[in-house]
Amino acid sequence: MKVYYTRFFAVACSIWFGFGSAYAQEAQLSVDEVVALFYQRNLDLIAAQYNIDQARAEQVVAGAIPNPVFGVQVSEISNNPNMGSNATGCNHSPSVSCGPAEYFSFSQLIEVAGKRGLRMQSSGFAAQAAESDLRDAVRIFSNMVRDAYFDLLQAQKNRWLAQEIANHYQQISQANDLRLKSGDIAEADYLRVKMEGLRAQSDLDSAQAAVEQAQAALAVLLRWPEQSLRIEAKDAWPALADIGQTRDKNELIDRALQQRPDLQADKQRAEQANKELELARRLKYPDVTVNAGYARDPSNNALNSAFVGFSVPLPLFYQYQGEADKATVSLNQSQLAVEQTELGICNDVVGALAAWNSADKIVKRFDSGLLDDARNVRDSAELAFRKGATGVLDFIEAQRSYKNVMRDYYAAMINRTKAYYGLSKALGIEPSGDNAAASVGPQ
Repeated sequence: MKVYYTRFFAVACSIWFGFGSAYAQEAQLSVDEVVALFYQRNLDLIAAQYNIDQARAEQVVAGAIPNPVFGVQVSEISNNPNMGSNATGCNHSPSVSCGPAEYFSFSQLIEVAGKRGLRMQSSGFAAQAAESDLRDAVRIFSNMVRDAYFDLLQAQKNRWLAQEIANHYQQISQANDLRLKSGDIAEADYLRVKMEGLRAQSDLDSAQAAVEQAQAALAVLLRWPEQSLRIEAKDAWPALADIGQTRDKNELIDRALQQRPDLQADKQRAEQANKELELARRLKYPDVTVNAGYARDPSNNALNSAFVGFSVPLPLFYQYQGEADKATVSLNQSQLAVEQTELGICNDVVGALAAWNSADKIVKRFDSGLLDDARNVRDSAELAFRKGATGVLDFIEAQRSYKNVMRDYYAAMINRTKAYYGLSKALGIEPSGDNAAASVGPQ
């Protein structure tokens, strides 16, 4: 588990020192850098929430050996104890005070039937389950941060598109001013293009507001609201590594059942419950307390004496059946939780794989030529409109079609990226090789 902590803190610290000075300049961060920043600011809180330290402390307590008990007792402490005693310890002198009697005792509890070993094994499984819970929290929170990050990236892409459209209309409007003065364009067409330009500016304002909202949402997850407007997602699509997207779903399900930390935690708790049941059954075997002592009693015929013995509670009336029954119920519940988690994992993998296949096919359709077609239609309509070879409605329709296609493309790319990380989450793996960014498609 220490390796797990070290991994996140090492990445987070490198980002903190490497990029800390760049925040004032609105540095662009990759998804891995944002995730590392999240854990740099939150991992301690998450670990405390899942009681990692408490589980380890209970593991130490479970392995502790009972301490021995040492006792001292002094009796016959009156002014003249044992005066007149004929005991051997008083040297047969009735006129001499023999002094008080002193007793020293020692007792040690000895657990039998392997109870201590079962407690240690039970607490060990509990500690492992707590660590698995933390890994599961990392799995879940990582995707929450990634989703917020890609929402920001999508908002930035839409802002870039809105800016491009607004710039196009601004250029066309400047050219139309000259065409209107020379009579090459009707006033109605001029006003329609001008209104579309104003609409494009409104879209740009809305896109900027969406970016700021996405920045604030990401900053809330990072617990960094004062830096919300300085967070920028890198203007590139992340490279998607091979995590088994092309494999059979049954193979992926088997892989997830082996790797998912939530299932591991449930299995570890089932093992813990099994040890607790065995421990409860062994409670009927009584522990032994060994006693030993030494006595110096002047009033006794033997001045010095010692004793040794043992005590055992007899389980005659109550044989801990209630504890065994409770442990049985707990074991059954733990085993049921394992089965439910396994079913949930199967459903997660099937759903995540289906979402990936669907999103990937949509992106491939865009990459197969749809984007180029939309751009060519837009450019051709714009050139024809500048030369007066086409009407204003065809020009506006071409601009709108291009805008809609690009928005759909950005949404498809974001959906595919989220589906990729959703599949990795369902499989219980952390994708590797996604530190680099791939410039896939229009930026």
